[in-house]
Amino acid sequence: MNRRDVISRLGLLLGGTIIGAEMFVNSGCGLTDTQVNKLFKQTDVDLFDEIAETILPATSTPGAKAAKVGAFIAMMVQDCYTVADQKTFTDGIKSLQEGFNKQYSTSFMKGTVEQRTAFLNALDKEQKAYQSSKKKEDPNHYFRMLKETTLLGFFTSEVGATKVLRYIEVPGRFEGSAPYKKGDKAWAT
Repeated sequence: MNRRDVISRLGLLLGGTIIGAEMFVNSGCGLTDTQVNKLFKQTDVDLFDEIAETILPATSTPGAKAAKVGAFIAMMVQDCYTVADQKTFTDGIKSLQEGFNKQYSTSFMKGTVEQRTAFLNALDKEQKAYQSSKKKEDPNHYFRMLKETTLLGFFTSEVGATKVLRYIEVPGRFEGSAPYKKGDKAWAT
């Protein structure tokens, strides 16, 4: 085989690879919404991030999205909730999306901060009324589960523990009566 044949065959091989990849991507055979775990897809995690950011928005400190609370919620619901609670949660998330769409004629992801806040405040009132009148064996309201996992995920994350709470990596001796001034952050450790 001479040099000219090798170069022409390499050109065909590389050209075919590039054209084939472009055809694959343009034909719609590319990646779709990836599955994060058995219950949730990446779009669900993105939704959880937006809901959590509405509950704990970024101010002078980072918000829930910076702590990647959406991925935490997906993991907790799959790994730690009973099958009945998982169903309550997933059905509730569907009703949250449907209710928001019905009320504002748009998806939660496209809604304004004001719309999201008003909607979640109404859901919070609903869950408080439900929780106060529910029987012991009834499941928790899905929005309560969502708020609890949001708070747990945020305040146990590195961002929440170090940027929002006071944190000492290796605390010294135990001081039972530490001085506190109004406005001081709570302790993470």
